Amino acid sequence: METTLSIGAVERDTGLSKDTLRVWERRYGFPKPMRDALGERVYPLSQVERLRVIKRLLDQGHRPGRVMACSEEELAALAAGGTRRAGPDREAAPAEGERADLLQFISLCKECRFEELRRQLSQELLRIGMYRFVVDVIAPLNSMVGLRWANGSFAVFEEHLYTESVQIVMRNAIAALPQHQFDPAVRPRLLLTTFPNEQHGLGLLMAEAIFALEGARCISLGVQTPILEIVRAAEAQDIDVVALSFSAALNPNSVLESLRDLREKLPAHREIWVGGEAAVLRRRPPRDVKVLGLGNIRDAIIDWKLRRAVPASA
Repeated sequence: METTLSIGAVERDTGLSKDTLRVWERRYGFPKPMRDALGERVYPLSQVERLRVIKRLLDQGHRPGRVMACSEEELAALAAGGTRRAGPDREAAPAEGERADLLQFISLCKECRFEELRRQLSQELLRIGMYRFVVDVIAPLNSMVGLRWANGSFAVFEEHLYTESVQIVMRNAIAALPQHQFDPAVRPRLLLTTFPNEQHGLGLLMAEAIFALEGARCISLGVQTPILEIVRAAEAQDIDVVALSFSAALNPNSVLESLRDLREKLPAHREIWVGGEAAVLRRRPPRDVKVLGLGNIRDAIIDWKLRRAVPASA
């Protein structure tokens, strides 16, 4: 018999609530759960995979009624931006605009050669330096991996192992950055984290690497930190800037409401810097919150130092 998952397991796996799954079952006729010996809903893995793709499309702004009516091929085309679905055991053809020199890393993931992946990533970092590694290698590589996850050519475990490999390489590189050349009197203290509904941490780590490269003292709480705990940590660590990362999957209104809540709870002298793929940050940037891309982190650090410089006559 085909392997099945309980409704609770599907909720954890896909991020779709149990209520949503039941509503879709009645309204759209999908998913089509079976019943176990106790009469409880169980879902075949083939349906769970389709639900993952649908969730990704909903996060990108598609409507449930539209994607539910799509065939497998149409779903794959939407998820991949028009590229052909490759299947979990075959490599997708390079999408338009992808860099051929990064495909070697994709191949290592597909071949499950993750030790070799970490070795080659480390060599590339040493060759081109931290800044270019983050901006010119990891940022586009993340997009390539995300595209393949969406169109089905990357399994969930492959995406997770890719993420773990990048984190290992970058954590080691950040720890090895020399800090003695920076004046401790003009080094901002940054607290890096995400809000509770944001579990993606690579963007945060990429920002941390560049912040550290520019001399900031970085304290990372990892992902999914409650707002009150962020406030408490900022106070305990005497933080100058709270830096937050947001992926495109987050609800825009939730992003703005959470930022307003955090801004109200932090004292005015503690700044909030945000970045990531959430488009609402650039369309409607919250008041007293600085929106940054990886490319202007250095300017933000320089500006912070200039604003806090003590006049010579003081």
